[in-house]
Amino acid sequence: MAWRGLHLTQAARLSLADGQVCVRQDAGEVRLALEDIAWIVIDTPQATLSSALMSACMDAGVVLIFTDERHTPSGVALPFHRHHRQGAIAKLQFDAKDGVKRRLWQAIIRRKILNQAASLSVLNRQNSETLAEIARHVEPGDPENVEARAARFYWGRLFGDFVRDDEGDLRNKMLNYGYAVMRAGVARALVACGFLPAFGLKHESAANAFNLADDIVEPFRPFVDGLAWTTLGDRVAKNGDLTLDDRRAMAGVLLMNGRVGDAKVSLLVAAEMASASLCRALEFEKPALLELPELERIS
Repeated sequence: MAWRGLHLTQAARLSLADGQVCVRQDAGEVRLALEDIAWIVIDTPQATLSSALMSACMDAGVVLIFTDERHTPSGVALPFHRHHRQGAIAKLQFDAKDGVKRRLWQAIIRRKILNQAASLSVLNRQNSETLAEIARHVEPGDPENVEARAARFYWGRLFGDFVRDDEGDLRNKMLNYGYAVMRAGVARALVACGFLPAFGLKHESAANAFNLADDIVEPFRPFVDGLAWTTLGDRVAKNGDLTLDDRRAMAGVLLMNGRVGDAKVSLLVAAEMASASLCRALEFEKPALLELPELERIS
């Protein structure tokens, strides 16, 4: 089972050799078993990949994440759908009843807000109990947009003077980097389960190839938020670019731990569990079967 990621920030030549990823740099050569790798972040313009390696990555279900000149994740490569029940899973998506999708969205947003509350608690910020109470008011489909109300409350307590749309804010740069890696991990898991990620439960943009990933990633976001908060430390947040250490930290978000039921698992595994459970929830029309990661509070 794949359990690790590769984050490249220096010039390198990547190729396939005996079922391994061969990384050649000026300092030497490193080989990693392809079957152990779940994601690769190409965070340098001086990296080359052989076509044989890219083909092998697609066969193995490895997601490739590419960044732009500002070191912001800008695209992903995923395998074509290879699930043995591809047609059946696609039919589940298309035939899903509106009532089931609304209740699934309710569960997703409730868990997201509860994880936001837990994030405040873990980081010793104020009013986590109030946010947990807000989660109780999410109805199927969230017609009152409780998610947005909770977000305004949450960001004000987590970061204080903070505007989520400010692209120059270092905190936003960290969040966007981590969210992109987390989203790619969720998309990878969905494709592995046979889903068509363009067709979502709530997100339905015609221009978005990852609507379903954007649905399922929501409860994972507070994990990214906490990682960004701790990575930032005491630095001034209003300016500056991501450092190499920042990017390395945020690229590792899929290795963070969460709780799914009684099990403590990495977010990489949690994404796989969420995707598999979504299939069961749609098949049996029971949203309660959806398994989402829980960020544990400090008691």
